[in-house]
Amino acid sequence: MNRDGEAASSHKPIVVEQSYQCSIDQLWNAISEHRQMIKWFFEDIAEFSAEPDFETRFFVDAGERQFTHLWKILEVIPKKKIVYDWRYLEYPGAGVVTFELSEKESTVSLRVTSEGMESFTAEIPEFSRSSCEEGWSYFLQDSLKTYLNS
Repeated sequence: MNRDGEAASSHKPIVVEQSYQCSIDQLWNAISEHRQMIKWFFEDIAEFSAEPDFETRFFVDAGERQFTHLWKILEVIPKKKIVYDWRYLEYPGAGVVTFELSEKESTVSLRVTSEGMESFTAEIPEFSRSSCEEGWSYFLQDSLKTYLNS
């Protein structure tokens, strides 16, 4: 436990990885082009451009709670990395999410690292570590994989 009474593991980044049978171009386009992102990621993304300092906001209704996502692109290395500042209008806290691509023989891999979740209020179930791990696993291992295979 740290001095705030939280387990040190709660401050570890959330990391989810998945390999795909596609080209690096296909994977890059799926995570960086608006028209593709709305098919597997968040259908409510109003607009998106993989350029540093680009900002977007979009609303997600989760039933009991609403989340206005506020994204700002911090870094882009084409076909290698996109880094987002990730916040919510309704809740204090700030996270950083990094998408990293790599190639190995006939597969490409995507690694998503989410940092800063401990800055969001623990009273919101969607901000729990397990909820975030499940969410990223769903996006990478189910939704994106199905999209790339279609």
